[in-house]
Amino acid sequence: MSEYPKLFFTEEHEMLRQSVREFTEKELAPHAEEWEEARVFPNEVFKRMGELGFLGLHYPEEYGGGGGDYFTNIVLVEELSRCRTGGLPMAIMVQVGMATPPILAFGNDEQKQNYLVPAIKGEKIACLGITEPEAGSDVANLSTYAEKVPGGYKVNGNKIFITNGTRADFMTLVARTEKRKGYKGMSLFLVDTNTPGFVVSRKLDKVGMWSSDTAEIFFEDMFIPDSALLGEEGRGFYNIMWELQGERLIGAAGSVAGAKLTLEGAIQYAKERVQFGRPIIKNQAIAHRIADLQARIDAVQALVYLTAWKYDQGEYPVREISSCKLLAAQLSFDVADEAMQIMGGYGYMMEYEVQRAWRDARLSRIGGGTDEIQREIICTTMGFGL
Repeated sequence: MSEYPKLFFTEEHEMLRQSVREFTEKELAPHAEEWEEARVFPNEVFKRMGELGFLGLHYPEEYGGGGGDYFTNIVLVEELSRCRTGGLPMAIMVQVGMATPPILAFGNDEQKQNYLVPAIKGEKIACLGITEPEAGSDVANLSTYAEKVPGGYKVNGNKIFITNGTRADFMTLVARTEKRKGYKGMSLFLVDTNTPGFVVSRKLDKVGMWSSDTAEIFFEDMFIPDSALLGEEGRGFYNIMWELQGERLIGAAGSVAGAKLTLEGAIQYAKERVQFGRPIIKNQAIAHRIADLQARIDAVQALVYLTAWKYDQGEYPVREISSCKLLAAQLSFDVADEAMQIMGGYGYMMEYEVQRAWRDARLSRIGGGTDEIQREIICTTMGFGL
């Protein structure tokens, strides 16, 4: 059972948790090494998870979803962390919690049928096109331009660090529909990746998250029809800022879950590793380190759950979400770093999984809004933005 029964999680949540855990441990975890070595997990994982109903837990039943609350996604990302590779949960959550929520929120019925429904079934893989070489944290500085032409738009530009980018069937794209800089004049589009002019330039080689694919993509005079516009033209910045809140919160939940598993592994090692005639966990220096990490996990976990509850109730707790993202991202890396220190030389060896947790966790302080951006948001909501 969850540590927070009845407060945030119902019996149905716990049944879902058991189902996802069994699937993860039986069908995903045994392949972790294989998929890490291949630098990608198979597309069939999306299909399988769609068949099991895991890709649409919080979406309305009319679109093939489970009709659940936001905590169903929390359960999903927590249990997927047990797959032993960070890249897979990240890629799945791009599909579930990043690229598709804007379709439900801003799309028309045709767009929902053509993109959301097959994404929930795992029949179409989605990616999210925001970051550019010169506009990462500074989303308002995006330069990819969708020029209005008869019958649609002609798109030129460049996106980078796109998870699922080499294999996606469609992209939820943020592009400028007015050339002036700033947050005004941006729009969202749904783009089929087989559209002429959609060019996957290269698959990027990353420090961690090896089991997920990440691409750089160019748009070269790519024509998309008027029907590709997602929501109201010119509202793209506001709409994608809304999307980022859910992305950051679900990322925080995943970071905490990963930290818990990494600490469990370090504790087990410390109980078994004998130095100077006793297990190293009996050394106060080691035990106190573990105690400090556990205290941080407990505190951040509680904040994530409380903030998720507010979000599920329809609130828009921007400061709390940024606090969750900032603290959970730092926590996940700090736990992995301390776990590696506890394991000493063995922790630095590729045969022990703590090195993978260490490499994978580092991205959480960058992706979805850097630590520095989260601090700036917190300052702004407190009334003294810099």
